[in-house]
Amino acid sequence: MATQRISNEPAYVLHRYDWSESSLILDVFTRHHGRIALVARGAKKPSSSFRPILLPLQPLHLAFGGDAEIRNLKSAEWQGGHVMPTGDALLSGYYLNELLMRLLAREDPHPVLFDAYAATVQLLANRNADTLQLALRAFELRLLQGIGLLPRLDAETATLAPLLLEQRYVLLPEVGIRPAHDDDRASLPGAQWQALQRSLGSPALFSDTLQACIASANDLKIQLRALLHYHCGVRVLKTRQMMMDLQAL
Repeated sequence: MATQRISNEPAYVLHRYDWSESSLILDVFTRHHGRIALVARGAKKPSSSFRPILLPLQPLHLAFGGDAEIRNLKSAEWQGGHVMPTGDALLSGYYLNELLMRLLAREDPHPVLFDAYAATVQLLANRNADTLQLALRAFELRLLQGIGLLPRLDAETATLAPLLLEQRYVLLPEVGIRPAHDDDRASLPGAQWQALQRSLGSPALFSDTLQACIASANDLKIQLRALLHYHCGVRVLKTRQMMMDLQAL
């Protein structure tokens, strides 16, 4: 098999691991090739051009090659556009990365999801506390939809009956959308679920999903968190636990 060489590929570093005294293994999310592993040889050396560039939450263009499971990084260029998020926004960015590493299969392209991730990271860098929560909810919806784990939000999952505008419904793991009960912690009116579904349609932009989350961010957070934890197979994500530990201090 001929060695595949890719150049000028939009990408973000999700995580980096020490491989040797001088090199790194990178978990990278690319636009056209999905999530891949790369070895950055010599990246830890003080003289390496990779050293100041291979950082999480920074837009990059990469060149890489090889036909093994871990490919060789050839070059990396920072695309600029925003500075590194800080504080809560930085932890939120690491949370996005953890979701992608847990839920995305290797080498499964998701260009629409990549664009949603890029837009979310840009919003995190703006450090607007109000926009931060909306961006996270919108990305969670786009992620779950992109990998086929989100049911349609405009109909009851069990019966496919259209949602009534004023009746409240809840989204649950293994159940999908059903009418809310008195003991449900969070729920949304049918009209809001329908608006969210429209914002996820093929002509819709990430900004449409962001706008649709405004009216339901708090109740949506509880339901999406339960769904994500279920599919990740954990009770609490590592980044979520880190946030709680820091808040406890």
